[in-house]
Amino acid sequence: MTSTLLPPPLTNGDQRVVYPGITWAQFKLIQAGFAQSPGIKLAYSEQTIEILMPGREHEMFSRLIGFLIGLFCLERAIEFEPTGSMTQEKAGEVSVQADESYCFGISKPTPDLVVEVIFTSGGPSKLERYRILGVPEVWFWQDGVLQLFHLHQGQYRAVTQSEIPELASLDMALFSRCVLIAETSRLEAAQVFRAGLG
Repeated sequence: MTSTLLPPPLTNGDQRVVYPGITWAQFKLIQAGFAQSPGIKLAYSEQTIEILMPGREHEMFSRLIGFLIGLFCLERAIEFEPTGSMTQEKAGEVSVQADESYCFGISKPTPDLVVEVIFTSGGPSKLERYRILGVPEVWFWQDGVLQLFHLHQGQYRAVTQSEIPELASLDMALFSRCVLIAETSRLEAAQVFRAGLG
């Protein structure tokens, strides 16, 4: 088995380790070994394991996005279940832990939405994992830009507005602006967001 460390630790604190040539059985053993290590996220696909140790900035943006999604649902009286970074798997093929995930309306085995904050690498290349799992919509936050992808006939396509019915009225420009505001003031972000919701 060969291993590769990619890339070295980044200045924002994120560290990502990738090991190719891993069987599903080996992955499950590694996963069990990390069971008591909160904050470390594991992903598996194409016989490769990715171990992500998110830094402070990564976690901050993840929580800010989650805060605004929750605020939108509360303001619009939308029933939602935040499922966080729960492990989503298809045995033998793929396992992933999103930064944030949500079910809307009722609880479901597969969340309606997952959110990934990207500092190291991946972005849309992670879509294949979520396609295999059948996640309807995936959002990526990278370099201050929010990208949305919705699953249509088994393939993701980029969209500018959420196609999840409960989020159809969410102004994505306002949402993105408030995520950036929240980096310096959560209170101001909430005030601007609420005012924008009308």
